[in-house]
Amino acid sequence: MSTGEDIGGLAPLAARLGRAGRRLRLADRARPWVLDTAVVLAAFLLFCLPDLLHAGGADGDGPRRFRLAFARLPTPALLALQAGLVLPLLWRRRRPVVAFGAIAAVFVLQWSLGAALRADVALFIALYSLALHGRLRQLPWACAVMAAGLLLVALRAARVVSVWDALFFLLSTATAALALGLVVRIRRAQLAGLRERAARLEIERDQRSRLAAATERARVAREMHDIVGHNLSVIITLADAGAYATDTAPERGKQALTLIGDTGRQALDELRRVLGVLREAGDGRPPDGPELRPQPGIGDIDALCAGVRAAGLDVVYRTAGDVDALDGGVQLTVYRIVQEALTNTLKHAGSDSRVGLAIMVEDTRLRIRVQDTGAAGRARIGPVNEEGQGLVGMRERAALYGGSVQAGPVTGGGWSVDATLDLSPTGGAR
Repeated sequence: MSTGEDIGGLAPLAARLGRAGRRLRLADRARPWVLDTAVVLAAFLLFCLPDLLHAGGADGDGPRRFRLAFARLPTPALLALQAGLVLPLLWRRRRPVVAFGAIAAVFVLQWSLGAALRADVALFIALYSLALHGRLRQLPWACAVMAAGLLLVALRAARVVSVWDALFFLLSTATAALALGLVVRIRRAQLAGLRERAARLEIERDQRSRLAAATERARVAREMHDIVGHNLSVIITLADAGAYATDTAPERGKQALTLIGDTGRQALDELRRVLGVLREAGDGRPPDGPELRPQPGIGDIDALCAGVRAAGLDVVYRTAGDVDALDGGVQLTVYRIVQEALTNTLKHAGSDSRVGLAIMVEDTRLRIRVQDTGAAGRARIGPVNEEGQGLVGMRERAALYGGSVQAGPVTGGGWSVDATLDLSPTGGAR
């Protein structure tokens, strides 16, 4: 059988042991006194009961020289010392320093009387528990107390074993107990750190997901606002003009209705495009229906101006620089800013306003200026300092390219929107 098969055969056993360990930890967390009581009972059965059966722990047990080297104690005194060594283990995890101090005191008293008990192993268990559950700054004095007690044991056992051999054995055992407690403590701290990190990463993942969803919702809301807001403004203006021209110039009314239908179909196509992209991003499959058109760019501004002119707005459009060489993201941003600015002019200044639209590329800067003359004899609708979703959307789009948008009234009447984008590599889309 290969090594891989051996490891594969051990996997179910390891899984069962892992599940059993988790159940034991949960049970211990719910009833910690059960484990502490079990430790005390195990210590009594393994270390106290043999001494009681041999009536003092020395008579009839071991070589003669060992029996003669240590004092024999009456049973009541023996029981009292064993209780003082073992019972403090009940609070070895809740009060490790108290448990260690109590056991160390009984240990020193016992060896001062010259008695040797198997229950002395409780001192090593207490040292292990102190290293595992206690404060680290308490370990130095605990080790000093431990060393002093073990030195007393070595001196008492000098008649049967060399002091140095006894010290080596006892200090090695104490070092092993201390090291085991520290290793388990470090391991638990590492596992707790890994669990905390996993929980933190899960929280960060959820936060990133929520942030991405919020960003996507904001992007979709901006696109929907640009599409619906502009086309509805054009449709409303055309509908008002058509209603006015029905009685005086029926042909102009018919023309307005035709333009309303064209604008509505254009808005519907753009909405389908946005919703189709969302559906594709949601399920990973291409949407059904006709082929989608690409995102609008600077080349589509002429058609945008033509639609606005059909609504009655006089637009003068000019460009400067190599605007066609701009990348698609910049062109979409320019188109949406111009679209929103013209929509605002159509809504607030009216169809009898004159608009100057300029797009200029100068080195690494792109400037968009949209200025209207305002409605003759009519104040601009809405407070001067009011900022709607449109202006906020324009500023957000410009900020993606390290730019800014300034909007406000112009001396002598009218309204101006001035946007600047940074075309340098460090100021590109982020």
